[in-house]
Amino acid sequence: MARTRIKICGLTRVEDVQAAVAAGADAIGFVFYPNSPRYVTPEQAAALMAAVPPFVTCTGLFVNATPAEVAATVAVAPIGLIQLHGDETVAESAAIAAAAKRPYVRVFRVKPDTAPADLLEYEQQCRAAGPWFTSLLLDTYVDAYGGAGKGFDWSLIPKELAPRVVLSGGLSVHNATDAVCEVRPYAVDISSGVEAAKGIKDGRKIAAFVAAVRAGDDLIERATHHECASAAPVPR
Repeated sequence: MARTRIKICGLTRVEDVQAAVAAGADAIGFVFYPNSPRYVTPEQAAALMAAVPPFVTCTGLFVNATPAEVAATVAVAPIGLIQLHGDETVAESAAIAAAAKRPYVRVFRVKPDTAPADLLEYEQQCRAAGPWFTSLLLDTYVDAYGGAGKGFDWSLIPKELAPRVVLSGGLSVHNATDAVCEVRPYAVDISSGVEAAKGIKDGRKIAAFVAAVRAGDDLIERATHHECASAAPVPR
């Protein structure tokens, strides 16, 4: 069964790191954008990462940082994956990842007039720019950086692209199951939807969100098995 990967972003406290890991998150994220209420210094992130067991990916979110700044951050807080959420061009994104020697996820902020072909074209550009690109993260366009906390029209996501994207923007326990069933993304990324306050996570919300994502996975598996059973030849 294909399992949707889950990332909990914007962690600032060790108890929140522990809650995300205990709930079954595949990845956790630290925000290195000083204007964010979830900002942590590289030193703070490194201390929080000490609570992370093996096989849970630590990611770092950057906004319009230079290659040197990202490389310096990674030298202190050894994150495994970079997320770029600013106005970096395709070429600049590739250069940042190369300088830090880390794979990266590139955000695409979806606007009301975004067309499905725009997403496919942008992904192709990112892949052609260099070997460090891994995936697009789809978020909602707002006049801000680092995560909007608002949803967009999932029907804009091409079916052939969906299994490769990270879905974000306005996710919560209330729509996570539907998001997984409708989009079938590779992963989901949530921050404000599991918070008690900005930068302060709620362990119960994290656990409920993970359970909602897994419920979506279970529904897909049941539907797939039903389709296979229906297509099987009838014994004579």
